Amino acid sequence: MGRIFILDLDGRSYRCRFCNTPLALADHVLSRSFNCSQGSAYLFSNVVNVTLGPQEERSMMSGLHTVEDVHCCCCGQILGWKYVFAHDKSETYKEGKFVLERWTIVDDVAEDLNLDARAGSSDTENA
Repeated sequence: MGRIFILDLDGRSYRCRFCNTPLALADHVLSRSFNCSQGSAYLFSNVVNVTLGPQEERSMMSGLHTVEDVHCCCCGQILGWKYVFAHDKSETYKEGKFVLERWTIVDDVAEDLNLDARAGSSDTENA
């Protein structure tokens, strides 16, 4: 095996819980409402410093998908998966995206950041 070069990330980021390797920027979170077998998970448009396992067919809550496990390139821990192909046309938006299980990552993101918040009437009123 060759030498591992780690890509560092500028800005708020998520890191591997086991070895603190940077994995993704907070700006790359597409959804915080995904679920996995051990709780919540986040959908990312892009991640770095990972390796991918072999493709396999997996039956998930949203249907059959071709996925690859995502491993930390430093410690080898499985962090989640990458959607390669969605067999259901309504799920094709997931193709090429990454899911990281929440219990496998730590964040440099402020706790008050809520990507799922929607503007309410009090948010749009002028004082």
